[in-house]
Amino acid sequence: MNRAFLCIIAGAALWGTIGWYVRNLYEFGMTPMEVVTFRAWISAFILTAFLFIRSRKSLRIYRWKDLRLFIGTGIFSIIFFNFCLFKSIEISTIPVATALLYTAPAFVTIFSYFLFQEPVTKNKLFALTITFIGTCLVVGLFPGDLDSLPWISIFIGLGSGLGYALYSIFSKIALRTYSSMQITTFTFIIAAISLTPFFPFKEKAYLFWQPEVLLFSFGLGLLPTALAYIIYTYGLEKTEASKASILSTIEPVVATVIGVFVFQESFTFIQLIGMVFIISAVFLIQNQENRKKRLPKSA
Repeated sequence: MNRAFLCIIAGAALWGTIGWYVRNLYEFGMTPMEVVTFRAWISAFILTAFLFIRSRKSLRIYRWKDLRLFIGTGIFSIIFFNFCLFKSIEISTIPVATALLYTAPAFVTIFSYFLFQEPVTKNKLFALTITFIGTCLVVGLFPGDLDSLPWISIFIGLGSGLGYALYSIFSKIALRTYSSMQITTFTFIIAAISLTPFFPFKEKAYLFWQPEVLLFSFGLGLLPTALAYIIYTYGLEKTEASKASILSTIEPVVATVIGVFVFQESFTFIQLIGMVFIISAVFLIQNQENRKKRLPKSA
């Protein structure tokens, strides 16, 4: 498996650990959007400090018109998809919200066809299909669960998938000029600044002095956020956005494994089948890439 694919899968696997940090932060009375704000600010601080030490020249946007790309990744992707995801969970269920979030690869494939002229192959469509089915099985969503589901929750859930997809699209464009490190840094700086007015500082200021809150927040900001987005964006630079999005669906597999072994959540045979579907899609995309690389040599 090539380095780009490994980076994408590693980044998605780190995203799969988010639940562990979030659950611990919820125990201190934090709401979902407050956790997102903490996550954005700590990630922005870590990334900015690193770039400041490593290369101060990198801490600037070369052209003002490029700011719209980071507004895209920071607001229309990070903030928008988190808001839609949490709202979808609130008015439906976690399995439904998670499954709708992973419509993102379909959105990326459509956008990439028109924006980057990435081909829509039979293998890619098949991988998309088994990825979505696998995700539904992993999170425990079955067709019968949709009977009493409000249509508004489906639209909001699809909004989370659209927002999730936009990170890959805006980043792919930004990668023409900026490094993965710069893109991730500017993304979270803008997300953090945009979220700050909505954080209840008066009511929750005491959290800043809780060592455990700071520890879990720092871990959340470093591993499944700063590091995960850097290596995912690096992998995205080397491969098609649509393929990267399909590969990133390894995230719910990792999240399920953590849920089973860390939180002793139940695990069913249906979920195992779903994991096999998702992993099969990963191997299908990888095999397609290998065949493409071999073609020039056999010509």
